Amino acid sequence: MASIMTNVSAMTALQSLNATNRNLDTTQARISTGYRVSEASDNAAYWSIATTMRSDNKAMSTVSDALGLGSSKIDTAYTGINKAIDTVNEIKNKLVAAVGASDTDKQKYGIEITALQAQLKSYADASTFSGANWLSTDTTNNATAGQFENVKIVASFNRGTAGDITVGTIDIVVQNIKLYDAGKSDETDAGTLDGTRDKTGARATAQAVTIGDDAAVGDTYTVSDLSVWDATNSISASDGQILDMIGVVEGALKDMTTAATNLGAAKTRISLQQSFTSSLMDSIDRGIGQLVDADMNKESTRLQALQVQQQLGIQALSIANQNSQTILSLFKG
Repeated sequence: MASIMTNVSAMTALQSLNATNRNLDTTQARISTGYRVSEASDNAAYWSIATTMRSDNKAMSTVSDALGLGSSKIDTAYTGINKAIDTVNEIKNKLVAAVGASDTDKQKYGIEITALQAQLKSYADASTFSGANWLSTDTTNNATAGQFENVKIVASFNRGTAGDITVGTIDIVVQNIKLYDAGKSDETDAGTLDGTRDKTGARATAQAVTIGDDAAVGDTYTVSDLSVWDATNSISASDGQILDMIGVVEGALKDMTTAATNLGAAKTRISLQQSFTSSLMDSIDRGIGQLVDADMNKESTRLQALQVQQQLGIQALSIANQNSQTILSLFKG
């Protein structure tokens, strides 16, 4: 039936052209943004998953920065303690040389040891990075004696299957690393070098020693202020006392070596975690891409096809609109 009121062909052609234009708009948006899911209306589920994963990836980027900062702090502490070990070894050498030496030589060794002790303190005080110093501390304001708060280095950001968030840390026990503690109240607070030790190198309650006397059971010394020469009374330490001092230094060296080993292990762990975090971030990026990225090869091909369809649709609509003009010819004489 021919009608001038209802042009079915034109309506069909218009609907087809509108559909083509919508598809063309979608394809052009994908090409311009690079995403096939750029907002929730494109695919609510994929958009939600991708948004959460992007948020987690940003958190992991912060974790990576925290690991880098923690690694630098560990490097600083390790450098300081490694130099301190070398210096304490020098003190041990001076003590060994002082055994059996004359008073004059012991006085000279005492001067050298004092200089080395000052250098040890300098190393510890200078081992600061970003306001953190793990070698020269002050627990004056620490509520619980001997329980110096662990340093926590953020190492991971984890999202559980139920969506719960946890943050993993690498803990550094400063109590086991520090060399000096300005606020020590007893041996539980003391550092490796300012802590009192007996001749076996074990930590012990301080017992006064008179330089020049024979070594006595229970005599104690600290690496930070032991001396083979008493300048006040101009007297040198007995050989027995010097041998006790060597034992004290050996105990400190053992603890410092353990501390350096712990720092090295923490450094290795941080390095491994940095590598893992970087790989994990790349994996998440790839996962997000699989969900929301547009296939540009596919979209470019689709764009060309839709452009052809659009041209054909316009042509079809033009032909359909001419049907009304054909009806006029029926009324011509």
